[in-house]
Amino acid sequence: MSDPAVPRRFDTALTRHAGIEVPLICGAMYPCSNPELVAAVSEAGGIGIVQPLSLTYVHGHEFRAGLRRIRELTAKPIGMNALIEKSSRRYHEQMTRWVEVALDEGVRFFITSLGNPRWVAERVHAARGVVYHDVTERRWAEKGAAAGVDGLIGVNDRAGGHAGPRAAPELLDEVAPFGLPVVCAGGIGTAAEFAAALRMGYAGAQLGTRFIATTECRASAAYKRALIHARDEDVVLSERLTGIPVAVLDTPYVRRVGLRAGALERWLLRTRRTRDLMRTIYALRSMGRLKRDLLDEHRSRYWQAGKSVGGIDAIEPAGAIVRRFAAAAAGAAGE
Repeated sequence: MSDPAVPRRFDTALTRHAGIEVPLICGAMYPCSNPELVAAVSEAGGIGIVQPLSLTYVHGHEFRAGLRRIRELTAKPIGMNALIEKSSRRYHEQMTRWVEVALDEGVRFFITSLGNPRWVAERVHAARGVVYHDVTERRWAEKGAAAGVDGLIGVNDRAGGHAGPRAAPELLDEVAPFGLPVVCAGGIGTAAEFAAALRMGYAGAQLGTRFIATTECRASAAYKRALIHARDEDVVLSERLTGIPVAVLDTPYVRRVGLRAGALERWLLRTRRTRDLMRTIYALRSMGRLKRDLLDEHRSRYWQAGKSVGGIDAIEPAGAIVRRFAAAAAGAAGE
């Protein structure tokens, strides 16, 4: 049943593809995507995206059981993020199993990242589902379109995590010629910024940082307080987590260890014979660091955040954010 507080006149490619009321995605976040947060955004009319490693490794659910836990909280559509970079055969096989389980549990909206999405698109389309692909510039959009995806997530230079190099208007102009709907990802912390993205021509918006500062997210109170007090300029790019720049808050620890990977590490990451091994080492190390920093009230080493923090001034229920953003966008459109 539709929430009467949510405007009903949104009609974008994203709302049609995902079967949702508000063109708003709670992006998949490692380690922040716990079941209660995913469900709350979907229940309010947007769509929450499951991040498999967050669900299993961080929040302790067997994958199928975790999906069913979300289903206990909402019957509305949810999505899944498939990180498809083939860093190892074992990881690819695990991701393939997770996609199959998600389809078996009724998930029909998928977001792919970091690789060629063809195999996901073919499998999901066979089940009458939809696939959107993360892109940061034209060449990745071209590969996604060639692989048959249904839409693009345009990750701009204000996003948290692995941000792109382009500003939101520039990125939209660059990837729009492929004729696929594009979702704006990055820099949206207020209802006015959401409305502006829709006016710009985006089919919707994906938020991450804004949904960390919610009552449902299991991030520590210290992490949430830091988001409330941070300004956009407090977000810096650090290579220390994954070997490539990741947007994080400028904590005392980050300042102490610096932002650049060591010269040897950078060389190993650029060398074909050692690149995959180094990425695996970085991934395992960063997974542990981010998990500890998420849940421990006394750790403040690496807190991921995008340049939307300046618009975050309170910890709120996720549903209240969805409804407020929807009302502002509807008002701006003259509803």
